[in-house]
This record gives sequence, structure tokens and C-alpha cells, in this order.
Amino acid sequence: MTKHLLANRTEHEILWFQRRNFLQAAALWTSLGGTLGAQAQSRSNIVTLVGDAQANGNRLLPENTIRNGDELVTGPGSSLVFVMGDSSFHLRQNSRLKVEGDAGGAVVNALRLLTGGVISVWGKGPQRKISTPTMTAGIRGTGVYTEVFPEQDNRSYFCTCYGTVDLEASTERKLVEADYHVAYWGEPTARNGLLLTPGPLLNHTDEELEYLAQLVNQRTAWQITGRKGEKDGSSYGGYGSPGSTDPSGYGKTSP
Repeated sequence: MTKHLLANRTEHEILWFQRRNFLQAAALWTSLGGTLGAQAQSRSNIVTLVGDAQANGNRLLPENTIRNGDELVTGPGSSLVFVMGDSSFHLRQNSRLKVEGDAGGAVVNALRLLTGGVISVWGKGPQRKISTPTMTAGIRGTGVYTEVFPEQDNRSYFCTCYGTVDLEASTERKLVEADYHVAYWGEPTARNGLLLTPGPLLNHTDEELEYLAQLVNQRTAWQITGRKGEKDGSSYGGYGSPGSTDPSGYGKTSP
């Protein structure tokens, strides 16, 4: 297991991919042809649903299909894994997420995270985006983790686990290119004159990305290259230990 920091989340929540119900559902998803099989057979694109969740105010059931335009809400202790097109998602408990794209389309164009957390793997293609109350990320062919902390005035966290991302907060912009976890906070008010500040590896693991990638026949950058950052977490986030601003690790940013 990769080492990671936890903030307002439990180890049990982060280790959802080890649960028997997910492993069985993932095996079934793959055996039935994954996304193409779901589209051909008009079956649900939900891989696993644990606990209570809603779509557009209605209770979400495992046999339902998540579509563009849906607003998803997960309750305490719940977990939702779903696939749309070439992208896969895990929505944490106590989260609210709007899925945006062409009506009836299978591809997600954007996610709007209002609260909570979502970890996602996106296939290559046209630039898509994830937005929170304090930042926007233009993404293409990436694995990312996003979380909003309402108790911190909607301070947002965004980790480019691998791939290329255009981050924007008001007039501040950064191009992030990462092979292994480069993270930023989207600040509600400027800190030391900055709205985008470096962050650590927080509330997510390599293994989560690997399992989500597998659902859409992909591999993470470290699976392809065979290398990671330091196991002790010193290079996570591309900025050393929490609070450090030393740009070490496998990633780079441009103003």
C-alpha cells in the first residue's frame, strides 16, 4: 500500500477497492465487456453502490444508469463507483457532484464538485474539466483526485496523479505535468499572495487509481514506466513533506 495522509477520512473509506463486493463487481464488469458491453446490453454503468445515494433527488439503485446532467449525492458511509465512456469515477461519502455533458451522450465533458471527494481516471481525448467552488482544472488523459472542504470555506484540493492538467483560480493559472502526484490547494482567499498553493498526497492512494484505470482498460503512468516517488511520502505532491515548497518528485509545473 502507498503511504498517504488522511484528513477527515478513515482508512476504511480509502481502502474500498479491497472489499469483496467491489472485487466481484469489477470482475463481472470486465467479463461482461466493460463500457462497450454496458452500452450494447443497455445495462447499468454503476459498478458498485454501497449505502445510500441519490441522483436528482431520487434514491439511486444499482440497476440505474448515471447520465449527463445528473446531480449525485452520497450519504454517510456510502460509496459509488461508476463508468461513463472511457472514464471511471469513485465518489466518496458525503459528496455532491454534478455530471455535465451532452444529453444522452456517453462521454462526460465536465464534473462540478460542490462538496466531498471524487477520484477519477479519464481517457485521452478533447480537454474536459473539473470545477470546484475555488478552482477549475482542464484535464486530458489523466488520473486525478479532487476534494472540497466545506468546513474550510470550500477550500479545494486537487492532485494530478498523472497526466497534464491546466489549473485555474481566478486569474492565476498553472500547467501541471505529472508522472506521479503533483497536488495543489485552491484557496478561498490568497495565501502569501497565491490562490494555488502546493499540497501533499492527501486522502487517496495509488491503488485506487490502478483499479479505476483497469475498469476502462487503462494503466496508470507508474504502471507503464515502472517507477514511483519515494515510499515514505517525501516526494508525494512533488513538493516534499507537507508544508514544504521544494519542487522535488516526478512532476513539474509552469506558471
